[in-house]
Formats: sequence, C-alpha cells, structure tokens
Amino acid sequence: MSASSGGSAPLIFTMGREELVIRRRYEVLSIVNDILVAIWFLVGSILFFSEATTYAGTWLFVLGSVELLIRPMIRLARRVHLQRLPDARGGATEDGPDF
Repeated sequence: MSASSGGSAPLIFTMGREELVIRRRYEVLSIVNDILVAIWFLVGSILFFSEATTYAGTWLFVLGSVELLIRPMIRLARRVHLQRLPDARGGATEDGPDF
C-alpha cells in the first residue's frame, strides 16, 4: 500500500485487489475471534454464580484463553500472507492496521 499527499490534497491510498480481499478476510476472522473470546468469558463468568456449573465455567475460561492465543496467530498469518504479495513498487506490502 502506498500513500501520497501534496499540500491540501486528500490522502490517496493505492492497494491491489488481492491485498484488499486478504485484509478483509483477516479482519473478519479477527472480529469473529474477538466475539468468541467475549462469549466464552461472559458465559464462563455467569456459570461461576452457581457451584454446580463452576466446572463448565472453568472450561469456558480455558477456551477463552485459547482464543486469546489465536488472536496474535491471526495477525502473524495475515502479515506473512501480505508479505508474499508484491505491491505496485515491487516490494512487499505490510503497511496497515493489525486486527
């Protein structure tokens, strides 16, 4: 992705179609992962109100912790995937937000 600006002109971003598709897929994957983390911890917390469901709540906390571990793995996979794509200047594309 390259950016150019001149004086008061708007900032213009140029990125290829493949890069945009890849970025969107990883963004969606990251959002789904974050939602799952929230669900596991919320339901696990609710299950801790009753002693009869504490065991299940503990497993949901473990599952939420695994999901937290998956988050940086998604970011790393996205970065590696984007580095394989050449940009318009012939270099690797790695600019942009990590999700």
